[in-house]
Amino acid sequence: MTASPAASSLPDLPEPGGLCAVHQPNLFPRLATLAKLFAADYWIVLDDVQFARRDYQHRARLGALDAPSRQQWLTVPTRLPQGRPTLIRDALIVDPGRARRKTMGMLRQYYGAGPHWSALAELLDGVLDAFDTGRIAAVATVSTRMLLDSLGWQGQVLISSDLPSRPGRSQRLADLCAVTGARAYACGTGGVTYLDPAPFAAEGIVVMPFQPPTTGIWSSSRRLSALSAVAALGPREVAARMRRLASDQGLLLSAA
Repeated sequence: MTASPAASSLPDLPEPGGLCAVHQPNLFPRLATLAKLFAADYWIVLDDVQFARRDYQHRARLGALDAPSRQQWLTVPTRLPQGRPTLIRDALIVDPGRARRKTMGMLRQYYGAGPHWSALAELLDGVLDAFDTGRIAAVATVSTRMLLDSLGWQGQVLISSDLPSRPGRSQRLADLCAVTGARAYACGTGGVTYLDPAPFAAEGIVVMPFQPPTTGIWSSSRRLSALSAVAALGPREVAARMRRLASDQGLLLSAA
């Protein structure tokens, strides 16, 4: 296997046989994305692919608690040192101090009046501290981990650039799953459209589609940040609904 630059020294890997999710770092990810990660035993942060300005790495769609249809983008201004080919891990925050203040201000505006704001605000401290790194990948990864932790997730986070993989969309994902000993891969609705199952089959890895319903809190799960659901219902209730969803879809929840 052709290794990525950091693959000569592997990090501590999870116990073999788990359910793996691979996803780019997203800023306060959408509820559907968070549910997929929550269902997995571990999440591989895909940080060594090209940054996409129209994606969710540096922005999140917020929905007002009293009127979910009133929505607004929270965007962290980002600079690409290598232009369009810049990898997610190399993207830089423009004026991290100002971006930090604006982020907290918008979150307080949208969710500060909610019943669970005090607990949420405490968790946000770690996300705000990540702005000091100057890198959007760090902020986005911490924002996702913060939400997972609030739901009681006990899984492990790995970084794709620390692991060996070969080029090609599906081949890279299969290699990442294989090197970590996964027996199954949780594939979201976006991945299903392009995924080639052959590299996974060659490694004996089962591809398990993950698609949330379209009613209740899931009706906006592919648009709104999971912050909206957590702020409205609280972490315990959101975690319970995620467990039911994963169970209904046949996904294991050994870590949650």
